[in-house]
Amino acid sequence: MTGSIAEPVTDLHNHDSGEARSVAIILDGNARWAEARGLPVSEGHREGTRAVRRTVEAAIELGIRSLAVYAFSTENWTRPPEEVTDLMEIFGETIERELPDLAEQGVRTRFVGRRDRAPEELRERMERLERETDGNDTLLLWIAFDYGGREEMVHVARRLAEDGVPAGEIDEAAIVARLYAPDLPDPDLLIRTSGELRLSNFFLWQLAYAELVFVETLWPDFGEADLRSALGEYARRRRRFGGR
Repeated sequence: MTGSIAEPVTDLHNHDSGEARSVAIILDGNARWAEARGLPVSEGHREGTRAVRRTVEAAIELGIRSLAVYAFSTENWTRPPEEVTDLMEIFGETIERELPDLAEQGVRTRFVGRRDRAPEELRERMERLERETDGNDTLLLWIAFDYGGREEMVHVARRLAEDGVPAGEIDEAAIVARLYAPDLPDPDLLIRTSGELRLSNFFLWQLAYAELVFVETLWPDFGEADLRSALGEYARRRRRFGGR
């Protein structure tokens, strides 16, 4: 992973104002969107990348500082081989065609998760985009790629063992320091599209106190109005963090 972001994580949280400055989204519904239109699943995924771009642009407009999207899970490798191949190609296309324009708007992109199973050319594109956007600070875009929450916890446990941390010294700070992206701020709000009501192994540690909003919209149809609506619902809630 690349180095730490200069801005402290705590600066991205604004619990008292009712505003969600750190948002995570589970992108769901690409296949159903394509099937409803008689299109190949790959077209649903391509349309989904366009939804990512317009949602990031909307997030900038709405003052969100950190946006994390769940793009490809560790379990997604079990999909049909041709779909996985298409997805790898689409990720590469997205890095080359969609994300550079966002970079010009000040978006810094980071990839969260494993990389060893991705094609070499895709890994190189990911690393190059991270280097090229390293100094941007308008919005932090985290793309969870080959990511699984349980696998991340296994990764943390292995790191603790390798580092020889005594059991009595293992606390939340020790765990956070060994996450895939220690500087990723805990999301204030999680949005999941397509009407599904589950976390699907996404950010199991980071979402401990996030507010959850589930929307019926399929991801390729998601846009600024949906994001505004979810933020509005978040603003109406009172976060207690275990207190009263």
